[in-house]
Amino acid sequence: MAKGFMGLIWCFVLTVVIFIESASAVTYTVGDTLGWAVPPNTSFYSDDWADSKTFFAGDILSFNWTAVHDVANVTEDQYKQCVKVNQLVGSNSPVLVTLTAGTHYFICTIGTHCQSGQKLEVKVESSNAATPGSPPSTLSPPPPPPPPSSSPSFAPFGTLSAAISVLAFSFLT
Repeated sequence: MAKGFMGLIWCFVLTVVIFIESASAVTYTVGDTLGWAVPPNTSFYSDDWADSKTFFAGDILSFNWTAVHDVANVTEDQYKQCVKVNQLVGSNSPVLVTLTAGTHYFICTIGTHCQSGQKLEVKVESSNAATPGSPPSTLSPPPPPPPPSSSPSFAPFGTLSAAISVLAFSFLT
């Protein structure tokens, strides 16, 4: 009986860890290894970098640089025309920006950096996680579990939930 109870506890812990992992914010380093710099082409940040990601409210952009740069959050028109503004988000690297739902525009106001492509348009979706006071999301029910097999299989180690799955299975057997 105690072994079954421990298995139930481990299943609960596993469920909580998976929920926490899916609801946590992601921090993105703008430009990945390039960082926030004058890019190799004028469409690098918005087309090459941002379009390959899905941003949610609560995610964080980390603008990192080593040369002389800054970050300004501007309007769409200021973004398109590379209008220099005095209200900077930051001028000392790193600059962290927590995203809200909607479209955001960032530029570097140093010299001709913006005209050279050092600008970023980010489209941010509402968070998937329900917040207090908000209606629950309409998620589809999970698919049915696969039929039992003679030997257990696990997801590759790389996430905390995969490691806990292995640990929970060892307690269950």
